[in-house]
Amino acid sequence: MKNAVSFLALSVALGAAVPAGASQDLTAAIGALVEEGFRAQVANPAVLAALADQNDANKGLSEAEIDALDKTWRAEVAAGGGAMIDAALASAASATLKEMQAASRGLITEIFVMDVVGLNVAQSGLTSDYWQGDEAKWQKTYPVGPDAVFVDEVELDESTQTLQSQVSFTLVDPASGAPVGAVTIGVNVELLGL
Repeated sequence: MKNAVSFLALSVALGAAVPAGASQDLTAAIGALVEEGFRAQVANPAVLAALADQNDANKGLSEAEIDALDKTWRAEVAAGGGAMIDAALASAASATLKEMQAASRGLITEIFVMDVVGLNVAQSGLTSDYWQGDEAKWQKTYPVGPDAVFVDEVELDESTQTLQSQVSFTLVDPASGAPVGAVTIGVNVELLGL
């Protein structure tokens, strides 16, 4: 199966279509990572507590308020930092995600958790925007239900020069099993050993 990732890398680099078999192998391998470890690791008490707190705080936000928060975040990204970004990256939940990424030895390229309206709760590193609710990573997970998993296409990550796919899945309340948010994890597909 090592040829699947090599061919996949070549196909992406050349802009060619990925053969169905390679794509299916990759999706299955990433799905196995979710079920064999990612889901349990992200369901950490610090992450779930931050998610519950933010869900309570954000449940009544209007679309205009969400847009305003996203604009503030983007302005801080453009300025190289700010109070909103500093607070998010310094949280206990973000520290947990950073530790998870570091322990993966390069397999995980990024992790960020989203609340019930698609706003970032915690992240292992800076995201370009704060609201993910208009993107497939949130739309194909939290609103779909507790078992939803979405594996996105392989892309070249410009910052790390690695081929990555993002896997997103719904986060659930461990007591009730009800959806409480979603998470996106960037996976370095070159390290999957396919």
